[in-house]
Amino acid sequence: MPGIHKRDDIGKGPPAFLGYGFRPFFFLAGFAGIFGVVLWLASISGAITLPSAFAPSLWHAHEMLFGFVTAAIAGFLLTAIPSWTGRPPVRGAMLGGLVLLWIAGRLAVATSAIIGTGTAAVIDLAFLAALLLVVVRELVAAKNRRNLPMAAALFVLLIANGLMHADVLSLDVVTGSGWRLGFIVATLLVVLIGGRIIPNFTANWLTRQGGSGSAPAPFGWIDKATLVATALALTAWITIPGTIAAVLLGAIAAFANAIRLTRWCGWRTRRDPLLFVLHVGYAWVPVALVLLALSQANDLVPESAAVHALGAGVFGTMIAAVMTRATLGHTGRPLRAGSSTVALYVLITIAAVARVGATLWLNAADGLLDVSGAAWTGAFVLFIGVYGSALLRPRSDGKPG
Repeated sequence: MPGIHKRDDIGKGPPAFLGYGFRPFFFLAGFAGIFGVVLWLASISGAITLPSAFAPSLWHAHEMLFGFVTAAIAGFLLTAIPSWTGRPPVRGAMLGGLVLLWIAGRLAVATSAIIGTGTAAVIDLAFLAALLLVVVRELVAAKNRRNLPMAAALFVLLIANGLMHADVLSLDVVTGSGWRLGFIVATLLVVLIGGRIIPNFTANWLTRQGGSGSAPAPFGWIDKATLVATALALTAWITIPGTIAAVLLGAIAAFANAIRLTRWCGWRTRRDPLLFVLHVGYAWVPVALVLLALSQANDLVPESAAVHALGAGVFGTMIAAVMTRATLGHTGRPLRAGSSTVALYVLITIAAVARVGATLWLNAADGLLDVSGAAWTGAFVLFIGVYGSALLRPRSDGKPG
């Protein structure tokens, strides 16, 4: 059959690890999630000193965004594009080259005080630039204009990363504009892609369960309005922070996302952790937007509360949810969350709550940071332990994936 390889043909292609984009990049995202937190906590405690030109907190922000998050985005896009275009997946040497560029970027930023900030910037920016070229090539070759916004998102992420490096190089840029722009792009991707897959997966699951009851509302004007409201609120955060307009836009976007979430009937999926966790991850979006609005209203809460609600809550939960689900599905395993996977989801949630709490209750900040760091690290150690072998080995049924 077309697209199905016989078992004795498996060894003739690239190793399984380089057979599909999700395999190396989800694996690397798991490790990035671990080391981006462990090394930061060790740095701020004085246990180690990274030879990086980035201050410890800036290095942490950079690596969680342009290491952890971009690895997950790369894995998602390189796996989704063959479905969107009908073209063969990026695999073998080309995929391996992207992997090496990602790894080189992590090493370059970590040792930028030794190799030079300019050299580190060039090496680090090469990954997103190469990924952008690959994505554009695949979409253009298939004349797939519908998904070109994904390429646009990668381009803006590349600009955001460049701004972070420019900040370290002491060039004339607005301090913090790089990581804020990166957060905006990643959040909008969650609102856009999550708004498509979560209600779709939910509707399919409810149909299989049978019975009656409410069903997820189809994509409509509320979803479009929510996406616009979120984009405006996040744009105001970076362009007119602290203004009444920014506060109001943040509040409106939070309300719109909360309404949108209730229309997906997530409460009906609580018996399926693999699906329910997607709703939990999206629930962090309105929480983060509320905190963002409050942070701009005479600093009622610190901005870092909103930032970590996005970073640990939205990005952390959604990435863990998508990586576990996609790994099971694309390696031919049942879409069922075992006890270790449920524990992973619980740990991510504990980590996010504790990390946001550390910004709000300063007297307990040290203890909450320790709890958050331990829970977050434990979650991604579990991910590597439970899903690592599936990512490294070929499918048992001989199919590509």
